[in-house]
Amino acid sequence: MLQLQRATQKHVSRRLRRATLQLGAWQAHRGLATPSGPYDALIIGGGPGGYVAAIKAAQLGLKTACVEKRGALGGTCLNVGCIPSKAMLNNSHLYHQTKHDLQKRGIDVSDVSLNLPQMLKSKEQSVTSLTKGIEMLFKQNKVDYIRGAASFVSPNRVAVKLLDGGETEVEATNIIIATGSEVAPFPGGAIEIDEQQIVSSTGALELQEVPGKMVVIGGGIIGLEMGSVWSRLGAEVTVVEFLGGIGGAGIDEEVAKQFQKLLAKQGLKFKLNTKVLSAEKRDGKVFVKTQSAKGDKEETLEADVVLVSVGRRPYTEGLNLEAAGVQLDNKGRVVIDDQFATSAKHIRCIGDVTFGPMLAHKAEEEGIAAVEHIKHGHGHVNYNAIPSVVYTHPEVAWVGKTEQDLKAAGVKYNVGKFPFAANSRAKTNLDTEGFVKFLSEKETDRILGVHIIGPNAGEMISEAVLAMEYGASSEDIARTTHAHPTLSEAFKEAAMAAYSKPIHF
Repeated sequence: MLQLQRATQKHVSRRLRRATLQLGAWQAHRGLATPSGPYDALIIGGGPGGYVAAIKAAQLGLKTACVEKRGALGGTCLNVGCIPSKAMLNNSHLYHQTKHDLQKRGIDVSDVSLNLPQMLKSKEQSVTSLTKGIEMLFKQNKVDYIRGAASFVSPNRVAVKLLDGGETEVEATNIIIATGSEVAPFPGGAIEIDEQQIVSSTGALELQEVPGKMVVIGGGIIGLEMGSVWSRLGAEVTVVEFLGGIGGAGIDEEVAKQFQKLLAKQGLKFKLNTKVLSAEKRDGKVFVKTQSAKGDKEETLEADVVLVSVGRRPYTEGLNLEAAGVQLDNKGRVVIDDQFATSAKHIRCIGDVTFGPMLAHKAEEEGIAAVEHIKHGHGHVNYNAIPSVVYTHPEVAWVGKTEQDLKAAGVKYNVGKFPFAANSRAKTNLDTEGFVKFLSEKETDRILGVHIIGPNAGEMISEAVLAMEYGASSEDIARTTHAHPTLSEAFKEAAMAAYSKPIHF
């Protein structure tokens, strides 16, 4: 009898263990928290900041989960922002170059035509491969991926409405909010986005035919990039900007003026110091009513498609932050301290949903730093050395202070400039528009800012970021050997010009 009881207990025990394992496997498959206790780190949002934070947390030995409601990792940047727009920028540039530039290079091509469906398909293939790549990184680093929308039920507990049905709750010792941003609506609600004729940047990436005329409302980075894409593909593009220059916040005024001239040569039209009042759809067209910034002149622009590109705003919808005790500022941003901690100290926040420039690489650095604060009690992001890039052609890139910044602060500085027209590689590439500009402190020669407009600017700016991170002087760059012939020699020569004189100009 005793043997039978023991056998029965072993059988029940085996069944219980098997059932527990099956439940754990099912939960892992569904992306749910397992019953083994709370997570060390839960990241809400799977964009550049969120997924990087999740991977770093797992690498540091924290039991980690990431909640993402889109159904695909990578956030706005990868799915409907940075990555698909760069695919369209690159491929539209190749098309435009083939039609208008190859002949002078000795390459004869005939019967060039646009296959827009294939171009859009190529863009989607790039996005899909990268989102799947992040999923693989999650698996490799043992990050639990929970597909669903998160909402706080308490400071340490989050309810998740799962994409494939049902709900679960997840508990975590530390939580990082990384929910990013969304397209800002037109102020006052005077223009309604339908993603067909009146589009956001998302809709601008999905247009099924090239519009005859496009009006871009907003002359910032997104508007200029999308405007460039459709201009290259054949649209007549007009950019309407309330301010007196293009490029958005942080761009050097001298660079902005040169940038506008070069884009105008490519066919883009600009209406600066101009306010948009409304946009009305009528007879298959969109009529955009504008007014001068001074209010003394009105004009109506006709378009087939209007792109509303007036910025982005933090996204916190549905998070129920009140239940967690997390405070927002008057701009809807999550308030944080210098360790990324919110008003609930075990909840941190990074990326677009809090202060600072809405840039993917800024969010990534914050994600790593926030996790390091959790694990080690310290982390670091140098906000004076975060680059910005406009991926038009020519590219525009900058880091650090602008001339207008330094003048306003009363800082004495030197300027060193070098044109790509004097660079041997740029000449052989027949791509000589633009220049490199160094700004250095007059007394110490320390680099305060670098601004580039020209070929490969987005890659070249990284040398400036590294130099500023280490507190380099312009002479340090000038005395560093750069390979010949390369575009980077223009970078070296601009540094030479800042502290002494260039050789080749």
